[in-house]
Amino acid sequence: MRVAGVHDVPIGQCRVFYIDGKSIALANLNGEFYAVDNLCTHDNGPLGEGRIERGTIECPRHGARFDVKTGAVKALPAVRPIKTYAVTVEGDEVRVDAG
Repeated sequence: MRVAGVHDVPIGQCRVFYIDGKSIALANLNGEFYAVDNLCTHDNGPLGEGRIERGTIECPRHGARFDVKTGAVKALPAVRPIKTYAVTVEGDEVRVDAG
């Protein structure tokens, strides 16, 4: 499903989109797009409001960090990874498969 244009999410930032009732955080890492659940596995914090830094997204509540490419935990207090979604770019459209 198309969620954004390539210019809607600036490099180094994240935006939140809703796909089929799911809240998805779409991150732009140096022109590459990655989509993850918008909920931290520690306490359901809004990851889309967090910082993108060195390939990770940081939860604004308690500082848990996750790899935006794989969903792997990179810093406590989270211990469970976040779900990631396949992203494709077609022309200037960013599409996410949230199925």
